[in-house]
Amino acid sequence: MNGVLVLVAGPSGAGKDTLIRRARERLHQDPRFVFVRRVITRPGDAGGEDHESATPEEFARQTAAGAFVLSWDAHGLRYGVPSSVETDLAEGRIAVVNVSRGVIAEATQLYPNSRVVIITAPVEMLAARLAARGREPASEHQARLARPDAVLTAQSRPIHVSNDGRPEAGAEALIAILRQCLPQEPKFPPETQSRTQSTLSAASGGPSPKVETTT
Repeated sequence: MNGVLVLVAGPSGAGKDTLIRRARERLHQDPRFVFVRRVITRPGDAGGEDHESATPEEFARQTAAGAFVLSWDAHGLRYGVPSSVETDLAEGRIAVVNVSRGVIAEATQLYPNSRVVIITAPVEMLAARLAARGREPASEHQARLARPDAVLTAQSRPIHVSNDGRPEAGAEALIAILRQCLPQEPKFPPETQSRTQSTLSAASGGPSPKVETTT
């Protein structure tokens, strides 16, 4: 697979959905990027991310049918990453998906070329955001805040983004990381560029055009 699976993770309230949404709004016209729509056993009108809703029974049937490349349970809900992401990766796209920290090890084994982005924020900010979004009962907030961090191996090469300021700044940081996943233009040493320019000049009988290398 030539594409890159970007695994965005972090504690509840870190602002993952917000940063992913802003990145999607900026990059939606660029076909090189795709933002994966997860399947969740949560009502479609529950707020937060745009997801495909499924009942627990529907989710179980889809799991048995091999509809997901990754799935996990968290906070009484079930989450699935649709197998359609395989097509996006095979076609060389950058596929961005919000995942649980607990499946990062499995995901990086399945997709060695993946990138891991961890969104973080101070614990008091996490608590305030959980209360403000109103997605879960207040009784669940403490359990979410107390959830231990998953152990990330060196092979996962996690990149940390601190989302403790304006969401625009966090989104810009995420977008920069996504752009870095794109294939790089080939770089030529200065002597190679010099020989190329001399050849062009001799062939045309005049000065060669200026060559700029995009990094």
